Amino acid sequence: MPYEAEKKLYDQHGFVIIRKFLGNADFTDLRDNLDRYIRDVVPTLADADAFYQDRSRPETLKQMQRMGCDPYFLEYAKHPAWKLLAESLIGEPATADQPEWFNKPPNTNHVTPPHQDNYYFCLAPSNVLTIWMALDPVDAENGCLRYVDGSHLKGFRKHAKSKILGFSQGIVDYAADDFTREVAACLQPGDAVAHHGMTIHRADANLSTTRHRRSFAMVFTGASCKRDEAAFERYSAAAREQHTEMGLKT
Repeated sequence: MPYEAEKKLYDQHGFVIIRKFLGNADFTDLRDNLDRYIRDVVPTLADADAFYQDRSRPETLKQMQRMGCDPYFLEYAKHPAWKLLAESLIGEPATADQPEWFNKPPNTNHVTPPHQDNYYFCLAPSNVLTIWMALDPVDAENGCLRYVDGSHLKGFRKHAKSKILGFSQGIVDYAADDFTREVAACLQPGDAVAHHGMTIHRADANLSTTRHRRSFAMVFTGASCKRDEAAFERYSAAAREQHTEMGLKT
């Protein structure tokens, strides 16, 4: 069975790192199309689909979502390598959401609050995962992801409104025990980390003065999942409220 060893680690820890996830040609093609998308498509998007730390500074682009508006990325959601990994870890057929892109630009005080992705997705069972692939070297200095080992097995934690753009909700009782169980996911370009929808994770600000921390990600939802529509609407309303408060046009 493909990814059998990775599946055991994923089930135990709530995340697993896959080194050199894509071949060189696939990785180069993806990066070239991301550059094209940022150059040609991003200027046409609504604020809510392309977040900037400071919109007057294009180099501070920090997040892109709903990238399926572009034919390349609409088709990329069916990429067989990503689908194989996701279904091997989830253990059932899975469907990809639209691709996303994340960045922590240098010289920006941008943290990612501790959170559980499924608090946003509102799916039951929580058979959903994110595959997050590094586009730059990622380490402690420039804000690598940090996972609370085994936290996917302990249910939801309390979240509340966040003032951090792109993450409208964050865990409110993150404590010393959580910090001691953190594992830093240090990656090279082309390495990927897959994490369970209930795994608590966060990231520090990028402390580098020169290096970006860019990544490309897709969320895969297992066929057995059903969405709690009322809970999802509450989350969506909170996200819209955050965007309005920050002056974004949706």
